[in-house]
Amino acid sequence: MLKKIFYILKPFIPRKLQLILRRKLIVSKLPKYKDIWPILKGSDKKPQHFISWPDKKQFALVLTHDVEHKRGYERVLKLMEIEKKLGFVSSFNFVPERDYKVDKELLHTLRQNGFDYGVHGLYHDGKLFSSESEFLKRAEKINSYLKEWNTTGFRAPAMHHNLDWIGALNIEYDMSTFDTDPFEPQPDGVGTIFPFWVENKRHHKGGYIELPYTLPQDFTPFVLMKETTPRIWIDKLNWIVEHNGMALVNVHPDYIDFENSGKNYEEFNLKIYTEFLKYVKTKYEGKYWNALAVQISEYWKKISVSD
Repeated sequence: MLKKIFYILKPFIPRKLQLILRRKLIVSKLPKYKDIWPILKGSDKKPQHFISWPDKKQFALVLTHDVEHKRGYERVLKLMEIEKKLGFVSSFNFVPERDYKVDKELLHTLRQNGFDYGVHGLYHDGKLFSSESEFLKRAEKINSYLKEWNTTGFRAPAMHHNLDWIGALNIEYDMSTFDTDPFEPQPDGVGTIFPFWVENKRHHKGGYIELPYTLPQDFTPFVLMKETTPRIWIDKLNWIVEHNGMALVNVHPDYIDFENSGKNYEEFNLKIYTEFLKYVKTKYEGKYWNALAVQISEYWKKISVSD
């Protein structure tokens, strides 16, 4: 109910005020959640079927990006080139009906360069899970975009989720959850730093692989908490590496200050992200599997789901 009220009132609250209030709320709650965020003890328990990542890599690294607005869309290729230059690949998630139109040539360019993409909700209005009937109505449109774009990946806006309902989508993997994040609108974490299979009993489609994000998504530490270094990511990454987990992060091109101008109050310096990638590349050279979300899902399905 509180979530519904928030999204009703949200258009009437100035964006800057929203961020100030959210920042105060997070700072006040940090002491309360220090034992479960950003690291949740117990989430490192390995699934019984898991032995190792391909080629015996120590951990999996999955870079993902949600493109929320036109400004983020216009930065997609710029971010792709930065990651490519550093030797990484990632997956971009696009909102089908938003203030930008997804160009199929851009999708083609991403895949030509070894990157990938998925569908990010439908409208990004916070109402996707308002009722099951509304979700199923939108699911028909989402499925049409999945088919049109030739992709099998999905992530819901704002990390809202109902894994049962999501089974109505024609997907191989979903990324609408997290291991632990008490600061999310729907804060029920799945408590694992590994992918897992979701049995689709309701819609009789077999199932799909769930890929939770396991590094805090950028908005919380760098826009709300105003962190100026990738310290939080690095500390959590090192812990994930110790336990051979999956380090999956969600970075929004909308919130990156590519020019280091410092002019936009809801952007963070590109240097934070590039420093993190350089740390991974230097500290763990030869030890990580930088895979696309679809590659992780294919591998996990192969080792965890019997025919």
